[in-house]
Amino acid sequence: MSSLWSELGQKIADRWLTLLVLPGLLYLAVAAAASTLGQGNALDVSLLARQVTFRAREPAVTSVGGQVVVLAAIIIAAAAAGVVAQAVGAFIEQAVLASGWTTWPPPLPDLISRWVRYRQHRWDATDRAHFFQYQLARAPNAADRPDPAIRHAAAGKRSRIAVERPERPTWSGDRIQAAALRLDRDHHLDLVVVWPYLESVLPDTLRSQITEARTALSRAATLAGWAVLYALLIWEWWPAAPLTILLAATARHRIRAGADAYARLLETAARLHAPALATQLGIEHAGPLTPELGASLTRELSTQLPPPSPG
Repeated sequence: MSSLWSELGQKIADRWLTLLVLPGLLYLAVAAAASTLGQGNALDVSLLARQVTFRAREPAVTSVGGQVVVLAAIIIAAAAAGVVAQAVGAFIEQAVLASGWTTWPPPLPDLISRWVRYRQHRWDATDRAHFFQYQLARAPNAADRPDPAIRHAAAGKRSRIAVERPERPTWSGDRIQAAALRLDRDHHLDLVVVWPYLESVLPDTLRSQITEARTALSRAATLAGWAVLYALLIWEWWPAAPLTILLAATARHRIRAGADAYARLLETAARLHAPALATQLGIEHAGPLTPELGASLTRELSTQLPPPSPG
């Protein structure tokens, strides 16, 4: 048991160091450089070196007790910066996925609905172009068929807007929503209703992959949180601007990749293992997931609200 607690403590310490302290130390270093150099001497490395040397010679730093206090303060400040970045990242994650945007405080739903309609119009136009190319590709005479690259380019243009017809304001939110839309359309399966029960019958490997994909998505959002913190330094030190842009671009790419991987795994898990859940529930079936089986699972697992009380 002691070895188990020791291993668990080591993992927590490693996670705390990797996710909070180390990024926080880098942020504190950049913030210190910004405060020391300012806009006028933004790239004056010699000035920064002189200031660091001067601070290092102060009596409060040269004594052992002072060094301990300074080191503890730096670690605490770095961890605090990491906590703030995670909090900002959690807010960004909720905003990017936008699962409940229709219930957000006004006037956000009205503004977002206009953007969603604009994305829908763009998606519809690209979908029509792709369908036209698809029809041409089915021409009986091979000489009348256009270059397949044109059809693939039309499909890629549509996918860059959204995998399915947009219902949310962002690509990442629509990508996760697409998994639920496809399961509902193809198999009459309500993923929101079925998922809490389906997760319990998944193989450990697949469950771990889903957890890792979801964690990667959250970490990408935390990276966007760091970009926000670095943006706060731009008004004092302009070199923070390229750092902010780099972090924001990387976070955007990772959020999209994480949302895509997470959605693919959710859809894969439902299509492959929903029949196993039906077996445990005693629902008679044979073969893979079908619309009849999906509808049966949804009915079996749906919670009915009580009737309204009289009066």
